[in-house]
Amino acid sequence: MSITTRFAPSPTGYLHVGGARTALYSWLYAKSKGGKFILRIEDTDIERSTQAAINAILEGMQWLGLHHDDGPYYQTKRFDRYKELIQQLLKEGKAYKCFMSSAELDGIREKQMANGEKPRYPGTWRERTDHPENQPFAIRFKNPLNGTVVVNDHIRGKIEISNTELDDLVIQRSDGTPTYNFCVVVDDWDMGITHVVRGEDHINNTPRQINILQALGAPIPEYAHVSMILGDDGKKLSKRHGAVSVMQYRDDGYLPQALLNYLVRLGWSHGDQEIFSVDEMIELFDLDAIGQSASAFNTDKLIWLNQHYIKTMPAQEVAEHAKWHFDQQAIDLSAGPALEDVIAIQADRVKTLKEMAEISRYFYEEYQEFDANAAKKHLRPVAKDALLLVKDKLQAIQQWGPETIQQAINDTATELDVGMGKVGMPLRVAATGSGNSPSLDVTLNLLKPEQVAQRIDKALIYIANRENS
Repeated sequence: MSITTRFAPSPTGYLHVGGARTALYSWLYAKSKGGKFILRIEDTDIERSTQAAINAILEGMQWLGLHHDDGPYYQTKRFDRYKELIQQLLKEGKAYKCFMSSAELDGIREKQMANGEKPRYPGTWRERTDHPENQPFAIRFKNPLNGTVVVNDHIRGKIEISNTELDDLVIQRSDGTPTYNFCVVVDDWDMGITHVVRGEDHINNTPRQINILQALGAPIPEYAHVSMILGDDGKKLSKRHGAVSVMQYRDDGYLPQALLNYLVRLGWSHGDQEIFSVDEMIELFDLDAIGQSASAFNTDKLIWLNQHYIKTMPAQEVAEHAKWHFDQQAIDLSAGPALEDVIAIQADRVKTLKEMAEISRYFYEEYQEFDANAAKKHLRPVAKDALLLVKDKLQAIQQWGPETIQQAINDTATELDVGMGKVGMPLRVAATGSGNSPSLDVTLNLLKPEQVAQRIDKALIYIANRENS
């Protein structure tokens, strides 16, 4: 059997991390089996669906690298197909017109709840043929009155629901639009979906959808209902826990590889392994290994993973994602060294790509002022001789490079008979504007010799002003 899975979000908001994990699991299962992954936009809720939300979903999937093999399909473009099959069910006596008004149905449900009963449509129009003329009607599916629906869920095991628990579902509203549960059934059939991976909030929909599939004579896909993601306080993940939109993680400086690695472990595991490349995920992933328990989102763990990927991924790959953050902070990369060279020396100094851009600005533009604490501590009159001498030695270098730069610093300390810190720290503040940077040999190597000289002059002016104040 050829495996086909799908991710089918409703475009009523951003792509959140719960949806992204579902998409990842669905994508991984298809890839692990050499199958096909379909993207479907379930936009039947016309009032709440927006183009902005569609764009956010597509952007999120693109950023994560969860590329679809077919689609995206849009349910609003398939209304003719849904209506054709609804008419077929009507003709076959498997669906019927219901003329009950919303007010009448609400009244029935209120009475049922007052009596401690489960609110449900009582089947009033199921067998009636005395249809009023020129009255609005919905179309309901004739759910079987007997028997049970059995779902052998990949995650939850056997789920059995009695048909007496299910009422006759509306499959077409009185305005003529088909409903979500019917559209999903037709789409899964037409698109050859073999495995449905989705959130546990859809468990109640599954027996209804299976009954409709059977009425249509369609094959039944296999199901895997994934547990929800909780915040670290044990409550359902929401905005109060921080970022929940996938693109917010991009904006906050996370690598997609880190987020994917984190999400795959929120419910699935392979021994004690924590770090998984995408290729390893594809090789090892199995639906039956997903746990039933809800998973708690731990931002500290995600940060740890992000640091790991920033440090261990090839600098060129990190640079492809980091460039967006430099652009956001209006840092002109054409005015300085290759970004991958900066990342190579800064990688172990940051937690996020946003921080990477923030602390690397001095490579691409002149800093406006010194860090106050660093200047106060290191740009003192006593540092003047060291800065003057090291400037001369740096300007005398014939071939600018880490080794020659370090030699100039060493020679300055020897000649002045001072510790390395007496030369290195004032030079660091002069060159970068702050007291923190990678080692001076590699930092200065990425700056132009004339830049370094000008910045030392700036520090000497600062010291002179300090002396005279």
